[in-house]
Amino acid sequence: MKVILYTRQGCHLCEDAEKLLREHGATPDLIDIDADPALREQFNVCVPVVEIDGRIRFRGRVDPLLLRRLLHR
Repeated sequence: MKVILYTRQGCHLCEDAEKLLREHGATPDLIDIDADPALREQFNVCVPVVEIDGRIRFRGRVDPLLLRRLLHR
């Protein structure tokens, strides 16, 4: 299972999302949206964004119950 966390520095929601992903056994690839103008334009106001196996599953806050279902299916 491939998990990507789109994030930016200084984002407390992003830090919370990374912690939650790791607590559920995921090792997310972290991508800083501010390093890529196209990603910054796409995700600027909705980080963190969690992509699981190529599908965006969360924008903003991550729902722990839904995350558990997605990761342990």
